[in-house]
Amino acid sequence: MFFFAKPFSVALVMALSATQAVAASCSDTGARFEAWKPEFAAEAKAQGVREKGLAALMGTSYSKATIAADRNQKSFKYTLEKFMQVRGADAIIKQGRARKAKNASFFAGLEKSYGVPAGVLLAIHGMETGFGSFMGDTNVVSAIATLAYDCRRSAFFTPHLIGALKLVDQGSITANTVGAKHGELGHTQFLPGNALIYGVDGNGDGRVDLGNLTDAMASTANFLRKKGWKPGAGYQQGEPNFAILHEWNAAKVYQQAIAIMGKRIDS
Repeated sequence: MFFFAKPFSVALVMALSATQAVAASCSDTGARFEAWKPEFAAEAKAQGVREKGLAALMGTSYSKATIAADRNQKSFKYTLEKFMQVRGADAIIKQGRARKAKNASFFAGLEKSYGVPAGVLLAIHGMETGFGSFMGDTNVVSAIATLAYDCRRSAFFTPHLIGALKLVDQGSITANTVGAKHGELGHTQFLPGNALIYGVDGNGDGRVDLGNLTDAMASTANFLRKKGWKPGAGYQQGEPNFAILHEWNAAKVYQQAIAIMGKRIDS
């Protein structure tokens, strides 16, 4: 997945305000990472992270692969035409239509519950992980810890690290869970703080598992609905729901691509 920072929710901003002290310990190299972990553990404990989450934090490693990915983001500078070509829009649309037809009742149920049409969910699924074909190869907690420690965007990733540690406490992920280079999870690549707040147990097994397609699709629809998605309203540029796509990803070219692909999948 190509990463672009997603906006804070109110809950994440509140979490951030309680972790301001952590920012003083950030660094542009991995030299202080081991010393930083117990400092952050104290902050995490104060925010309600328990034994399993704290142990996961202390077991993290500084991820050079994550830092390299964070320093080398280029795709969002492309034109819309180039972006869609690079991301394989035609293949996503074709497979999205097939998936919608094969699972029509499932997607109809999601739209009835959350108001989000199948095309949008399938376009996101295809864009983020190629419909689950590749959900990442990086330790999630280490990736998020690295980004919270790194000075470049410590403020943004600190609440997501708290979220990741609480997900470990809840059993939604483990210290060994693998995701994308920026710690995104599952079929549609939720950042951990968002997974904690908006994750849904779609299949009713008592656990939110974003590696499970039903949970991931329901969680994605729930995220958009909670962000203000208006059932039945359009989502093309100039229509009410287009602005909600910004909540999923702040890059305009990404929002445009989702809107275009979603409409073609639904047509």
